[in-house]
Amino acid sequence: MKGTTVPTDASCTALPRCSARDDRGEGVISAAIVVLIMALIGAAMWVTFNGLWTDVSTRTEQQVEQIGGP
Repeated sequence: MKGTTVPTDASCTALPRCSARDDRGEGVISAAIVVLIMALIGAAMWVTFNGLWTDVSTRTEQQVEQIGGP
């Protein structure tokens, strides 16, 4: 066909560049997943710390009463 041109994207001439173009937004998704994982780890650590602190506090109070504290 004479005079017919097919538009081409200059950035898709090489295969690695063309496939990299499909990965837009991948960094944002990965960062969001990491943030969610870190939030879950932080929540688990807080629950563990809170339970441990309550147990230590109770044991300390019992020991002070046993020794003859105020």
